[in-house]
Amino acid sequence: MMVAGVALSGNDHDDAAAKTNTAAAANLAPAKKTEGKDSKALLTGKTTASYFWDDGSGVNGDTGAPAGGKPMQKGLFASPSWPLHTKVKVSYEGRSVTGFIGDRGPGEPSHRGVMLDLDTYTFRHLLDGGTPKSKYNTGSDAGHIKGVKYEILKWGKGAGSKGEPKPLG
Repeated sequence: MMVAGVALSGNDHDDAAAKTNTAAAANLAPAKKTEGKDSKALLTGKTTASYFWDDGSGVNGDTGAPAGGKPMQKGLFASPSWPLHTKVKVSYEGRSVTGFIGDRGPGEPSHRGVMLDLDTYTFRHLLDGGTPKSKYNTGSDAGHIKGVKYEILKWGKGAGSKGEPKPLG
């Protein structure tokens, strides 16, 4: 898996799994369950997001096709805990993208509050409205965006758990 332009193996989160989730909780704005006719969101909150592109090609450290069974594409996000195929809207500084949870991740950074991996196109669009240099390179020095708002629009039926995002592992 690629996180912020760095290849991660499946074991990168093992050391962090022993740590408490206190650091992760400190970086997350509390999630809110949203109810009523006026809101389409089932759950909202803020988190830190990183980027990845993992199409299983072996290029730039790709480790395998996304866990959700759909090919890597714009609008495919990774969550350490939400059900696969969950529909999510992400927003930052007036820009937003609606996509779905199609993979697992980020790995160890989730223990430090990085709870979403966004495809490179979504990451760059949210960051500054730009277009990435390539699907593997956002064309920016930024590896994370703090304060990304997420809105769960529909829970997926794939593996995972509903509710606040939880670190991988």
